Amino acid sequence: MLSTLALILALSGSPVQSAATQTDVDVELVLAVDMSGSMDMEEARVQRSGYLQALRHPDFINAVRGGLLGRIAIGYFEWAGLVNEQSVVSWQIIDNSEDAEAFAAKVEARPIGTRRGTSISNAILFGTNLIDSNAFSGARRVIDISGDGPNNTGPPVTPARDGAISRGIIINGLAILIRPSVSTGPLDQYYAQCVIGGPGSFVLPVHEAEDFAIAIRQKLILEVSGLPPPPTLQLTATTPGADCLIGEKLRPGFLDRIYPELDR
Repeated sequence: MLSTLALILALSGSPVQSAATQTDVDVELVLAVDMSGSMDMEEARVQRSGYLQALRHPDFINAVRGGLLGRIAIGYFEWAGLVNEQSVVSWQIIDNSEDAEAFAAKVEARPIGTRRGTSISNAILFGTNLIDSNAFSGARRVIDISGDGPNNTGPPVTPARDGAISRGIIINGLAILIRPSVSTGPLDQYYAQCVIGGPGSFVLPVHEAEDFAIAIRQKLILEVSGLPPPPTLQLTATTPGADCLIGEKLRPGFLDRIYPELDR
């Protein structure tokens, strides 16, 4: 099992770079993809296929070329309770269709498998370190995180999110609602209030498996181009806010860990 530092260096491809040696890009983009056990293998394959189709689509390439510099730096990893080291795809510059195809082929070659736990916080922390330690300097720095459930293991999600935002990183979300859980409330609301953050951040919901590829492509194009997300309905003041600890509260022994002095 690789250490966190070893995994970060594996994806960054090099030690922390000085500002003088960094390569300028329009965007530093990390794709952080949920492969937790709440997904069955069919959903995992559909999600992987959606990313591959998006990376290979002409609209994505055109969005990259339309940037000020016409190139981005991109990395990829999958996560559950922890980051899956076998899924890590190192940082790569994309400025044409050949680069995008090469990157997609590396993602496609990774084995597909789900693991226990859902730690959005660990994914954000890992993605933040990847961006901070890479060899690129982007006008924007983005963690693109997908998920089908709330954080239920690892550190709380909001401090991880706030730490990334404080470092100038934008977090966008893809809320997978193909099999929504009644017990945890609306996942897109949870993502909107507990996960995403930074200037222009947004969350896109996916309700049907066949919509995966289109939603992922739209999301990547927005992130690469820097265009504002489409307008969304605003929650009313009477709508209860999302509980950012809802996933943790559903785990056995949560109260014992938070309030060990209670006589239960």
